[in-house]
Amino acid sequence: MNHTWHANFVASEAAGDAAPYFRREFTSGKPVRATLHVTGLGIVEPYLNGVRVGDEVLAPGWNSYRHRLHVSRHDVTGLIRDGANAVGAIVGDGWAVGRIGYEGKRNLYTDRPALFLQLELDHGDRTEIVSTAEGFRCGTGAVLASDLLDGETYDARLEPEGWSAPGFDDSAWTSAVPFDWSLDTLVTTDAPPIRRIEELTPVSVTTSPSGKTIVDFGQNIAGWVRITTSGPAGAVITLRHAEVLTDGELDTTSLRTATATDRYTCRGGEETWEPRFTFHGFRYAEVDGPFDEIRAVVVHSDMTRTGWFESSHELLNRLHANVVWSMRGNFVGVPTDCPQRDERLGWTGDLNAFGPTAAFLYDVRGVLGSWLADLAAEQQDKGYVPMVVPDVLSTPSPPTALWSDTAVSLPWTIYQEYGDEEVLRRQYDSMSSFVRDVEARLDEHGLWSTGFQFGDWLDPDAPEHNASGGKTDRHLVASAFLCRVTREMTDTAALLGKHDDAVHFTALAERVRTAFRREYVTATGRVTGETATAYALAICFGVLDPAQETHAGDQLARLVAKAGYRISTGFAGTPYVCEALSRTGHLDDAYRVLLQTQCPSFLYPVTMGATTIWERWDAISPDGTLHLTGLDSQNHYALGAVANWLHRVVGGLTPVEPGYRAMRIAPQPGGGLTHATLTHDTIHGRVTVAWRTADDRLRVEVGIPEGTTATVVLPQHPDGLVEEVAAGNHTWEYDTPQPPQRTYTMDTPLQALANDAEIWRAVTAVFDKHLPGIPIYGNTPESAGISLNTMLDYLPQTPAELKADLVAAIGAETER
Repeated sequence: MNHTWHANFVASEAAGDAAPYFRREFTSGKPVRATLHVTGLGIVEPYLNGVRVGDEVLAPGWNSYRHRLHVSRHDVTGLIRDGANAVGAIVGDGWAVGRIGYEGKRNLYTDRPALFLQLELDHGDRTEIVSTAEGFRCGTGAVLASDLLDGETYDARLEPEGWSAPGFDDSAWTSAVPFDWSLDTLVTTDAPPIRRIEELTPVSVTTSPSGKTIVDFGQNIAGWVRITTSGPAGAVITLRHAEVLTDGELDTTSLRTATATDRYTCRGGEETWEPRFTFHGFRYAEVDGPFDEIRAVVVHSDMTRTGWFESSHELLNRLHANVVWSMRGNFVGVPTDCPQRDERLGWTGDLNAFGPTAAFLYDVRGVLGSWLADLAAEQQDKGYVPMVVPDVLSTPSPPTALWSDTAVSLPWTIYQEYGDEEVLRRQYDSMSSFVRDVEARLDEHGLWSTGFQFGDWLDPDAPEHNASGGKTDRHLVASAFLCRVTREMTDTAALLGKHDDAVHFTALAERVRTAFRREYVTATGRVTGETATAYALAICFGVLDPAQETHAGDQLARLVAKAGYRISTGFAGTPYVCEALSRTGHLDDAYRVLLQTQCPSFLYPVTMGATTIWERWDAISPDGTLHLTGLDSQNHYALGAVANWLHRVVGGLTPVEPGYRAMRIAPQPGGGLTHATLTHDTIHGRVTVAWRTADDRLRVEVGIPEGTTATVVLPQHPDGLVEEVAAGNHTWEYDTPQPPQRTYTMDTPLQALANDAEIWRAVTAVFDKHLPGIPIYGNTPESAGISLNTMLDYLPQTPAELKADLVAAIGAETER
């Protein structure tokens, strides 16, 4: 950071649970300009002449503090008085002092909160500096405890009235003492500050069976509760938070050891309070104590929204909204896995899976640019890419696919979205160091075949207490991701003019691709293990030849049909399974996977009332019970990566050139949807894509900004029309070819029924109703010779209602 610092860090002489209050008085004339620079180890809330400075909360956020500590800058010219002034701050524990992560550790950066403050008073002919270098006094006040995981305790009776204004008697306070912290760590970043973004009113306030007051805000969020009360002096209001209720009572199971409890002691009279040194992930609050009004305050990094999606399918719309809310709840400074439990860490794999979706929904250049700088700093210091950034884990992180290789794939994703090569230049050493590290670990065949891997994390078929033990070979997953990463590395080196590196990484990319094909792929394109994840990765990462890709797509379609279109993938495969199906000509199958509502599926949580994305597909069982493995967060964005397919295929928008100067617009209607609208604010301006079908006609509307062009592939056009368009609004409307009317009987082969999406959904719904848990397959070779009557013959007895429902299901088509 190019700035001259006169301040240093100061702290209270004695560490304790109560947050330290710092203050200093000074005399000044009215300056031309006054600028306050402030940061700290802990959460800093600055004041000047009795006024809270700025609207940031939870500042300075969380960086890899030993390498990078963000300094906030505030214009405070209007707050400086001619004469006596006072400046100060409260510093809560925050990430620097408080408990972080599932290992239960505190004091990972320091044993006490510390403050850095420099106030610059520009008088035109001279600059006066007021700073923590001297003269600051330190005391305590109403903030008695301030832990991010456990909550805040505030006794309003103890707040020292006027402590941040001139004239306050601080003689009982002690002198702040110097605190040793390198000023070389101080930086400014482009990351937007964390702010209060929105307030939610309760959808209900009820009494639980045990007599507790339960407030339902209707939405799972990250933030806190604001209360207004007229309780008597000394009355204590206790606020407990949770994501779910069980039997009408607050259920804190998903919090693990985080107590997430705030306590407020009234001063007496009408008063309004909210915590400022903690935050929680919650939908419900249990309130013990008197209150008159209550609100939930939504808190996250103040990013600009850039992407929207809406369709005719209400469950799908809710799924997309859940994705957005999960991103909001997990972008509180650091992109975390979850905002509620005793973890809240910047897991690299979650973000890598979700990166393209995040970059579409919000402008993430600031947040993720800063996070990548932290990643590079940690990597350079430790010699490896940590599993979490900032890294607070006690064990080293071996290089792992999807997790560690975010060092390469996330900068590439950001470049594709915004078209700015600078992110690749800044991250190049980090990117290339990671790839060279993995290169040195390859076996003699060119495979990434050793070392720890997360594999297809949280595959729904993995053992309950072994989330990495899914169906797909972990090292197949690793070698597949390495195929993608080496190609991205090759393209990055070429783009930046690093010729020798480009040659090297090109050869490496071909080596690992050849090794993968030799080890895991047959000549025709079958992939070892026969799992949806293995096929999806091989298809989407460009491992296969065209003929192999076609065959692999057919095999994948058979696998998802065999699974009843229920989800069979985890963190690694989920972002790619629909993409792999639609890419290989199986659009109907992709829609069937997308729109399945039986557990496990994308829409199952929506049917269970989810308002965010769950960590695991069955975080709540159909009977309403919580999954009790400790991996039952109700707010995890990773599996929401399917939204990228909604944007690219249902909405139909992809960049041809990084930054969308040239783009491809090719929506692919299906799944019974009658309309969809996509809106995306690119760096050039707003792009809109809307399609609607009615009465065998399709209307497509496209709008693109100045300075861009688009190739528009019109879906279901009778002539296969493709048009090149420039900036402006464009509309097409045309009749769509209709398939010949088909009639079905109980003797129609299952394969024929499965080829009709509407009929197949109706048939499978009947079996789900009468024979739940028994899968029915339509895309297997043997299904060409099996009919519904044949299936019923295998049953010991056929319920009349089952057969009647099947007849009705297949008869609906003939009556249409």
